[in-house]
Order: sequence, then structure tokens, then C-alpha cells
Amino acid sequence: MESAEIRPTEHRDRPGYAALEVGVVFGESTVMSVFATSPLKLLTPRARGPSAWIYASSFGGGLVAGDQTQLDLRIGAGARCVVGTQAFTKVYRNPGRLPCGHVTHATLEADSLLVFAPEPVQAFAGSTYTQHQEFHLAPGAGLVLLDWFCSGRVARGERWEFAHFQSRNDVFVDGERVFVDSILLDPDDGAVASPHRGGRFNCFAVLLLLGPAVQDAARRLVEEMASRPVEPNSSLVCSASPVRDGVMLRLAGEELEEVGRELHRHLIPLSTLLGDDPWQRKW
Repeated sequence: MESAEIRPTEHRDRPGYAALEVGVVFGESTVMSVFATSPLKLLTPRARGPSAWIYASSFGGGLVAGDQTQLDLRIGAGARCVVGTQAFTKVYRNPGRLPCGHVTHATLEADSLLVFAPEPVQAFAGSTYTQHQEFHLAPGAGLVLLDWFCSGRVARGERWEFAHFQSRNDVFVDGERVFVDSILLDPDDGAVASPHRGGRFNCFAVLLLLGPAVQDAARRLVEEMASRPVEPNSSLVCSASPVRDGVMLRLAGEELEEVGRELHRHLIPLSTLLGDDPWQRKW
């Protein structure tokens, strides 16, 4: 069932709440309002232009036990917006398994475009994290959604040692749910690093391109993946599936950097729509 629309005024005094509205002013996408309470903060390096760029960050560099954050977005008719994060979403250890998580709720009006591409979630050993993201699109709106996570602090010898990880994405177009992606990883169901779960891979990603604005990019992606040979024991595995008015790309990689480079390659065509490449200096 479609959830009720979240009203930012109901949460303005709550810790870890942020709200953003982007609209069109004199033909350019413009940040109309921005609000955040600690530990969340929103940075607006490009508040006006062919697209507005906004980056979420947090004091302390990540989420600690008991942190619950929420981001509400409204993208006005015809506006274009990129929302990312300043760095990885680090989730620190949580021995008491207190609730820790994040909620995103986005409303996209007609002919708008939201590119929602945060950095990956990095859940430390002993951490717990639950994420739920909902995107409500009016007819003609476009969405690029990236959701990815890694196995932890591999350089410190941590691989899939978190206590609980859950992420769910729901996309609605004109009130109809058109896309659901949900993942739950918990050691209670078996070792996450086992061959048929995390296995040899250290990063998993889902990239969704949906709507008229990204239709050509989605078509090219499907064609490329269909002609791409499957290499046994490849360090990077990709697959694409058509969805309503778009495509979903799944990636699994042994190295996070390799996944990032592959994602960037598929996101570069969006630069024409956005007026520049937001990821040029990141991945």
C-alpha cells in the first residue's frame, strides 16, 4: 500500500531530519528550501543551474547506535536534481543492536528528473542498519536510483561481519508501484560471507533508470548488457533487466573501485541532462 505523504513540518525538531525542495526559477533548476537537524546536514555546492546538486553529510562521519535519520525530497515540475552523499555512509558497531537506520521519501512532479546516487553504505563489524526509500513519480517524471553497499572495512580484515543489514526501495508512478527491490542480510540466516551469499564479492549495487528523460540511456544499457559475454570467475558481474519505462542494472564486484568505475561509465551519458558530470572527481 502506498504510504501517506510525509509532511516536513511534523519532523522539524527531530534529530537527524532533513528536507529539500527544488523547483524551476527563470528556466533553471533552483534549490527553493533546505533544512536539516544534527547529525544530518545538506550541502548545496550547485544551488542553481541546468540541475541542482545537493550532498548529504553527517556530523561524526556516520551513524552510531540508535541513530535514525530521514530525508524528504520534493522535485518540482520540470526541475532536475542530483542528490548524493559527501562520503560513504559508515555504520559504526552496535553491540546492543539498537535500531539504526535511514528513511528517504521523494516526490517528483511532472517532467522532473531526480538522480539519487549516494556513496555506498559501509557497515562495520557488529553494526545494524535498516534503510527504506520511497520515490513517488508523477507521469513524465524521471528517476535514476543508485543503491549499493560494501562488505565492510576490508583493509582491516572485516568482511561481512555486520550484525544486520536491510535495504528496501519502492518506486511508484502515478500512485502505482512499479519497482521493488529488497535485500536482507543477517548472520542468523547463515554466514553472510558464504559462497552463495556474499562469497568472493565485496560490493553489490543496483542502478535503476526510469522515465522518459533517461529512456535512451536505458535502451543503450540493455543492448550493451545483452551483447556482453559472460566471463567465468570474472571480478565484476553485471546483469540488466528491463522494467517499466526503464532498466535495472545489478552489479557484484570483488573490488569496490571496479564497481564504481563501471557505474560511472553508465552514468556519464546523464551529464548532458545535468549540465556537467557530478562524479568526475569521485569515482
